[in-house]
Amino acid sequence: MAAPTQAGRSRLPALTLGAVGVVYGDIGTSVLYTLKEVFGSGHVPFTEANVFGVLSIVFWTLTVIVSLKYVTLVLRADNEGEGGLVAMLALASRAVRDKAPGLRKWMLLIGIFGTCLFYGDGVITPAITVLSAVEGLDVVSPAFRRGVIPLTLAILLALFLVQKRGTAGIGRFFGPVMLLWFAVIAALGGWHIAQHPQILGALGPHHALLFIGRHPGISFIILGAVVLCVTGAEALYADMGHFGRRPIRIAWFSIVMPALTLNYFGQGALLLSNPEAVRNPFFMLAPGWLMLPLVGLATVAAVIASQALITGAFSVTRQVIQLGYLPRLRILHTSARDTGQVYLPFVNWSLFGLIVLAVLLFRSSSNLAAAYGIAVTLDMTITTVLTFFVLRYGWGYRLGLALAATGCFLAVDLAFFASNLLKLLDGGWFPLLIGAAIFVLMTTWKDGRELLAETLRRGSVDLPSFLDAVFASPPARVPGTAVFLTAEPGVVPNALLHNLRHNKVLHEQNLFVTVRNHEVPWIGMQRRLEAEPLGHGCWRITLHYGFKNSPDLPRALGLLSGRGIALEPMATSYFLSRDIVIPTPGAGLAPWRERLFAQMHRSASAAADFLNLPSNAVVELGSMVEI
Repeated sequence: MAAPTQAGRSRLPALTLGAVGVVYGDIGTSVLYTLKEVFGSGHVPFTEANVFGVLSIVFWTLTVIVSLKYVTLVLRADNEGEGGLVAMLALASRAVRDKAPGLRKWMLLIGIFGTCLFYGDGVITPAITVLSAVEGLDVVSPAFRRGVIPLTLAILLALFLVQKRGTAGIGRFFGPVMLLWFAVIAALGGWHIAQHPQILGALGPHHALLFIGRHPGISFIILGAVVLCVTGAEALYADMGHFGRRPIRIAWFSIVMPALTLNYFGQGALLLSNPEAVRNPFFMLAPGWLMLPLVGLATVAAVIASQALITGAFSVTRQVIQLGYLPRLRILHTSARDTGQVYLPFVNWSLFGLIVLAVLLFRSSSNLAAAYGIAVTLDMTITTVLTFFVLRYGWGYRLGLALAATGCFLAVDLAFFASNLLKLLDGGWFPLLIGAAIFVLMTTWKDGRELLAETLRRGSVDLPSFLDAVFASPPARVPGTAVFLTAEPGVVPNALLHNLRHNKVLHEQNLFVTVRNHEVPWIGMQRRLEAEPLGHGCWRITLHYGFKNSPDLPRALGLLSGRGIALEPMATSYFLSRDIVIPTPGAGLAPWRERLFAQMHRSASAAADFLNLPSNAVVELGSMVEI
């Protein structure tokens, strides 16, 4: 790896501060509820040895899963600088394409299912984080108890209302606010540790092993609550493209991990001196005069943690659309400078509706904790499995070394997942149901698109042969450029057939454009466009995009000026085929899936919006296609 440049070193503090604000908001607020749920479950007998044992398990969970697995290993698996489950899926898929092609289909299904589970996690996490912060009011005074749910819903509504304005304005405050949060929780924990310094003995792994040896059944059960301490671990990897590997690592080891450790051990020290604090050990760390300000700060931190996850949902949805697993949705760019700042109204309000449902259905952070865990531990397991294939087939590690690097983490992930299965009937079904429903939508869309493409391909006409026939007795030519969008290169677009049939004219210049999306995050402008002349003022154009690129057809076609093909914006028309899908009995998908695909196809946003076409230059010509 090349040595960092002076410019890179000068930006490192800012990037590290940004990582503290965005990447670690979720895991930073896990101190609000983790120990409360472990000891409040009633499974752990309240003794000094058990307090030491639980704290040791929490500390080593953070060490193994976050420090070793994500920060040390998984962050190395970058896809051209990008991270996240979608990037890992694309990386692993490319790695096995030639070396183990039979695995690729199953790997794609597993990876897409993991992406679907992200949405289930995206519902539970904001709900439990904001609700647990507001529940601090109940510690201040029981009189506030009736206002916890309404205030939580009001905060969530305000959060989702501001999404359409983007986060560029408020995002600059995330880092300083979360830095203050980590300083406060570290100070609160440190104060109580100073009064009971013996609690630091729980750093030794032998306390965890002794607890597991004494209470193997209880240890297995409480893993479902211990996993709360690693909420947001996937964000470390997902946000690598925004901040880089080094700032995320520096932020974890220098700020976040020490602050979390101090706070958890401070809560343990408090429980040793005051077992009654088990009802909410985090807020009871604070003296009375600090309680209300701490509730306010916790609420702001919870909002920041939720914001990072909402933004992630927008980003992941856009990537999945690019990969062809969801229909086009309306995407609004909220920043003129940062193309990653997007807002998807449908995703925003669907997520809000499900979060409100979760709050009203479960009504407390303890009940929501029962729903949390299955989705995130299954996601963690899928990440480990995909990492193995990257190590084995992408990086060429020997089988034994690849298994050694991932086998320990897989065993830990499976243990947490198995424990969380115990919560399936208590609420774990909720995020799984959300993930399964989205998986059905994604796979139906993918299979339906393939079926539709095959149907269109059977009735297609070869483009070069068609043009030869047309120009044998050419129609009238009119000034300007016609751009015809076609999913399959080399076949005649339906829009061209309809235009000739109804208007009986052909433009002086005709571009037949196919957009190709690839399993890489970014494709630069130098590799954006391929052009092949077909004669008679016609060209076949292929445009290439990565799953994090924002398609902009006019801008991409502007690159043709360097190849002698002049485009005048005011004299360019874009002809699109709007296919109406008609489900029919027979071969293909199951009848209900065909109907679902047809409805999704009708509901997809216009291609003109998705490709950033000028609205006054688009001509849509429809046709019916039976599948």
